[in-house]
Amino acid sequence: MDKIVVIGAGPAGVVASSYLAKQGFEVVVLEKEGFPRFVIGESLLPRCMDSLEEAGLMPSLLEKGYQKKMGASYYNRKNQTCSFLFSQQFSKSWDWTWNVQRIHFDQDLVDAAKANGVQFIFGSTVTVVAIDGERRSVTYGRGGEEKTVEAAFVMDASGYGRVLPRLLDLEKPSTQKPRGAVFAHFVDQKRTGREGDDIFIYPFDDKNSWIWVIPFSDGTASVGLVSETEETKAFAADDFKAYLDFVRSFELLDGRFTDAAYQRDPAMILGYSVGVKQMYGKGYVLCGNSTEFLDPVFSSGVTLATVSGLLAAKLVEKELNGESVDWQTAYEDEMQHGIEVFRSYVNGWYNGELQTIFFNPKINSEIKKKICSVLAGHVWDNANPFVRKHRTILSTLAKVIEIENKAADIAEK
Repeated sequence: MDKIVVIGAGPAGVVASSYLAKQGFEVVVLEKEGFPRFVIGESLLPRCMDSLEEAGLMPSLLEKGYQKKMGASYYNRKNQTCSFLFSQQFSKSWDWTWNVQRIHFDQDLVDAAKANGVQFIFGSTVTVVAIDGERRSVTYGRGGEEKTVEAAFVMDASGYGRVLPRLLDLEKPSTQKPRGAVFAHFVDQKRTGREGDDIFIYPFDDKNSWIWVIPFSDGTASVGLVSETEETKAFAADDFKAYLDFVRSFELLDGRFTDAAYQRDPAMILGYSVGVKQMYGKGYVLCGNSTEFLDPVFSSGVTLATVSGLLAAKLVEKELNGESVDWQTAYEDEMQHGIEVFRSYVNGWYNGELQTIFFNPKINSEIKKKICSVLAGHVWDNANPFVRKHRTILSTLAKVIEIENKAADIAEK
């Protein structure tokens, strides 16, 4: 049997390859970098746990002792808090997930997939992907040599490497406003209670720029600032001096990192939002960040990666077993729906609608459960009106809250 070639050993590629190997296919993963390696995207959502489990990866991961994530909390500049617990959501789901250091987590995923029969070739740079009728081949360079492997199907899970989008001219600009992030890992010696164990999001200016704090089980934490491009560059200038000063002095962190040492030096990423013209073609499919990445504010990246990797793998399995597959309906439309739901919430964060809803002291508990399900990654649960009506429901609810608040103010006067 010809091999299924997967490009990229991130979560999307590992989920896809592990699932297919468990179905009896021969799978080879080509990865440009050596592992372990560091990438951003450290806070998972409950929805991705289903994909990890179905791909046969969960038994090994459960032994690793990652930081449990029970929910997320959001602040505003009035020091109000809105907390979501995954145990209190509309959709049936895992009621927890993990925060992970990706340098360890991605290696653990690879090790688990190897145990399921996946072959990995690290340090391999894909240079040519030939799609010719019923034949596909992938040419890659490794150690000064060039090799070509025949493929029954090619899956691109190369993330920001975006191998097929570049080689097949599938790239297009993202519709998201350009933003960037600066981030580092700190020793987190002043962590206390649930506040220390959950991910926290704090906006810090009138553009809804924000700071994240993601705790890890080894007593360190990831701390990042997300803002518009020029502000991000300013934080990174002079060896990240402004970033460090901001983190150490930000009052809502209660001195948590005032004297903390770096555990991992700061880095910057710009223009992370990307898009593609199409997600599939004859004999190939894109999954993970090779398709689209929106914004880190709701930790959607790994969830979209694992869900797309598993769905693509299942459709590849069907096609190679001789079944007819409508890739547009079954894959691209399905994934685009989830992306667009997340996009509505990302945009709702930056235009202020979500803050109006989150920090309404009279927020309805049932509404909060439905929003919590979206934040847990259940962006395909159309029984939830906050998924089904995502294009309008946030703006409508925010306007109703604003009207009610104005009426209350008038009544008090």
